[in-house]
Amino acid sequence: MTTYDYAVVGGGIIGLATAYKLLEQLPSAGVAVFEKEAKVGQHQSGHNSGVLHAGLYYKPGSLKARLAVYGIRKMTQFCIDNGIPHEICGKLVVATSEDEITRLKELQNRGQQNGLSGLRWLSPQEMREIEPNVAGIGAVHVPEEGIVDYGAVCEAMQRHIGAAGGQVLTGHRVDSLERANGTWTICTPKGQFQARYLINCGGLHCDRILAMSGLPRQTRIVPVRGEYFSLNEEGAKLVRNLIYPVPDPAFPFLGVHYTRMIHGGVEAGPNAVLATRREGYTKSEFSLGDVWDTLSFPGFWKFMAKYPSMTAYEIKRSFSRAEFTRSLQKLVPAVEESHLGAGGAGVRAQAIAMDGTMVQDFEIVRAEDAMHVVNAPSPGATASLAIAEHLLTQMV
Repeated sequence: MTTYDYAVVGGGIIGLATAYKLLEQLPSAGVAVFEKEAKVGQHQSGHNSGVLHAGLYYKPGSLKARLAVYGIRKMTQFCIDNGIPHEICGKLVVATSEDEITRLKELQNRGQQNGLSGLRWLSPQEMREIEPNVAGIGAVHVPEEGIVDYGAVCEAMQRHIGAAGGQVLTGHRVDSLERANGTWTICTPKGQFQARYLINCGGLHCDRILAMSGLPRQTRIVPVRGEYFSLNEEGAKLVRNLIYPVPDPAFPFLGVHYTRMIHGGVEAGPNAVLATRREGYTKSEFSLGDVWDTLSFPGFWKFMAKYPSMTAYEIKRSFSRAEFTRSLQKLVPAVEESHLGAGGAGVRAQAIAMDGTMVQDFEIVRAEDAMHVVNAPSPGATASLAIAEHLLTQMV
């Protein structure tokens, strides 16, 4: 039975970053990444909008705030060093009503406290110099934000792990974990392995990996699908870079927005609806086990009771292209329904607590000879290298 010093469960961007940083700091260590898919970065890491988030939104002093601001600089340098397509193009966050002006100024203040550089308040005339077709009565320009190919980042990290003597074991789904005499036994369809230390970066399945290790699931991963449209050539001409709304503080998502993609084109979205499979990227994908895992969790129903109208609206917008278009027109009025073409989708691993509260910050659970990343949604990809460094400092 092959034995490693460190076993990382999950070959998404955070798991790969963790293995990469482990080998950078401990070059003689035996490190293996266990990934159930045939390739790395196939789920959250490869199904997102490809944005480099600078840390504007997050509560000052929170783990998200600290790791996002540090993380975007680490990620940008990693892209430069490895020739990965990326661009620091800047972003507008746009207020379209007076009540949003107050919230946007609070966001600007948050960003300044978090250490972002160059934040600038813009008048309607100034913001239209950057995005000529945008609506709104005020905006904040975030110059440090950008776009990137996260799939290429994952592939580069995999190459570095291999070059440093580590292993990325694709096609190795973790079916069970047992710990005895200071050693973890990891059971996969391709055999058993042992490791001295376990690091759970299981993303959409991180709560299940936690339970396999013998710890209770205090929070549950509820899969939330975000659906995008691609703008056709005519529609894409209306957007230069990144245009975001002022987020609703009662809802943890950023709202529908416009994103120029690193390899061309513009995506618009996403909405946020319950996925009926943890890796369900279309409405038709269904897993009875995944649905039961959500519906049997009391926290899910408490969340639904808190936000019934919002939940209903997101479902309505998911089935109505006209409603989706109306949401997009708040930011760019010239966008028409005819501009919308088929786009991609992603599933966010959203941790929900027993009381129905969505876990807002990154959350890491420490255990004996183990570390579990149980909540790392956006900006998890941007902050992945910073999260990995943080994990290494927390190991006991």
